[in-house]
Amino acid sequence: MADPSSYRPKPGQIPDSPGVYKFRDEHRRVIYVGKAKSLRQRLSSYFQDLAGLHPRTRTMVTTAASVEWTVVATEVEALQLEYSWIKEYDPRFNVKYRDDKSYPYLAVTLGEEFPRVQVMRGAKKKGVRYFGPYAHAWAIRETVDLMLRVFPVRTCSAGVFKRSHQIGRPCLLGYIGKCSAPCVGRVSPEEHRELAEEFCDFMAGRTGAYIRRLERAMQDAAEEMEYEKAARLRDDITALKRAMEKNAVVLADATDADLIAVAEDELEAAVQIFHVRGGRVRGQRGWVTDKVEAVDTAGLVEHALQQLYGEETGDAVPKEVLVPALPDPLEPVADWLAARRGSRVDLRIPQRGDKKDLMATVQRNAQQALALHKTKRASDLTTRSRALEEIAEALGLDSAPLRIECFDISHLQGQDVVASMVVFEDGLPRKSEYRRFQIKTFEGQDDVRSMHEVVGRRFRRYLLEKQKTGEWDIEDTPAGEVREDDARDDNGRPRRFAYPPQLVVVDGGKPQVAAARRALDELGVADVAVCGLAKRLEEVWLPDEDDPVVLPRTSEGLYLLQRVRDEAHRFAITYQRSKRSKAIKAGPLDEVPGLGGARKQALLKHFGSVKRLRSATVEQICEIPGIGRKTAESIIATLARTAPPAPAVNTATGEIIDEG
Repeated sequence: MADPSSYRPKPGQIPDSPGVYKFRDEHRRVIYVGKAKSLRQRLSSYFQDLAGLHPRTRTMVTTAASVEWTVVATEVEALQLEYSWIKEYDPRFNVKYRDDKSYPYLAVTLGEEFPRVQVMRGAKKKGVRYFGPYAHAWAIRETVDLMLRVFPVRTCSAGVFKRSHQIGRPCLLGYIGKCSAPCVGRVSPEEHRELAEEFCDFMAGRTGAYIRRLERAMQDAAEEMEYEKAARLRDDITALKRAMEKNAVVLADATDADLIAVAEDELEAAVQIFHVRGGRVRGQRGWVTDKVEAVDTAGLVEHALQQLYGEETGDAVPKEVLVPALPDPLEPVADWLAARRGSRVDLRIPQRGDKKDLMATVQRNAQQALALHKTKRASDLTTRSRALEEIAEALGLDSAPLRIECFDISHLQGQDVVASMVVFEDGLPRKSEYRRFQIKTFEGQDDVRSMHEVVGRRFRRYLLEKQKTGEWDIEDTPAGEVREDDARDDNGRPRRFAYPPQLVVVDGGKPQVAAARRALDELGVADVAVCGLAKRLEEVWLPDEDDPVVLPRTSEGLYLLQRVRDEAHRFAITYQRSKRSKAIKAGPLDEVPGLGGARKQALLKHFGSVKRLRSATVEQICEIPGIGRKTAESIIATLARTAPPAPAVNTATGEIIDEG
């Protein structure tokens, strides 16, 4: 536990101007990001008597080892920089909202040549127009099924689209009129894009004008006695009205607004958002968060606004945002929202009428979400804490291992040897920090040497990161050279190995544990505990111990170690299988000297198969970028040498002779 006075800035060092500040721990990891109208006043508030601080704030300042700040010109710039840093560093003591469930969106891939309508979950992608989120995927599919009658936009996958294009026949939806079949040229790319844009306009709430246009067209067709056309238009209008009826009218004045409500207690908060477009509820979503900093309702609303609109621009930010409490100060947040939308955004608390009634409904949803979350999580928090305490007690650790890293080796009969590293923090997987390795020094079934290599590589990168920050000198390493290349992946991007675990777990018994411990000792890393979990009897092995530690089968600590080990095994074998499948696809091309993986893939992508490649000429192969004449001749010679023998044929009957 650090003493805040040890890193408190000297009087007069902190400027009295707007800015953003970062607290870092002893490993230079950013643990908290904040903004302030006056950096001097805000930072001074952290260095008062610890007894007067909020318990979460007290934990943060005693975990931190340094503080730094960046001065900006305005509070709006501070808000933007704070959002960017929170997204970049993912600080553990900042409010971080988590979706309380995975919400599906209706998405239109406008970035493709032939836009596709589909259901999407997860992070939003560029070039895609989103509508929602919706409570259920089936609700989206029902809506789309009704609207395809009027807007026959493509809904098929890339594989189905490509197949239909190759055979010259559309899929079933093309035959029944629910797809305009751009795959076979029934409509041009421009006509199909116009359909997709009309679909988006209708989903965005511009429904009245389109339906009135259809009604006029229906009347004109009836007057011209084109009764079949009029009947078809009548059915189209009915389908669109049915799709509209699935979203109830809640605001009579066709308002475009988002309503945000917050339910909270001392430790946690739940946020609910209703998206209202054209007076109808078009989507709903919810977030939950631990209140890891001293923050009031206005602060929670500000964080929610950042997360909700931080990546949005234009019409995705509505004209009106209704909240239970206004951020303080209000002007920077309002200006930031206006900059995201490109015009003024009305950020206010509803006082009366339909909007206040709807806000009460959103508030009830938030309260129910918080109650449900607390019910689900109470036992989970208790269980994880007990598991970490049991591991610390069994292994003789000074404190619970809040960060655990586990390593596993995978290969196929000594070939394509790979390793995995998975990370668990506070008993939960942190998948963004998973890593995978290729064993470089040798091939073979030697898991002990492989474990020694991969643990050594991981901690050499950790020491290199410390060297960059000036916390460690390369001469401090008893053995093993630390190279700049060790901190970069195959594409030259820096890896993130800057934070050490409290516990390293290896998949294996005494030999693997000894190899991992030896790798750490060679690098001078003495403050990281090591253990191994053997599969056969689920025994826990410690370095330099002749007998294993046996945890009870009902132990939560053993269950957590098993989860960590199994996750490392899954991650390793997935990587090994992907490498193996790539090698199998390349086939005889593996025997071509000097032909790398990228050029193998380019050859197979261009010719489609090894069989077609065998019949290609040198000139045709040379058309592939990066392949010269000498390489093309080597490819032809290798494929000729490895070609399967031609089947024997009975010259009298012309039948193939089965030599089996």
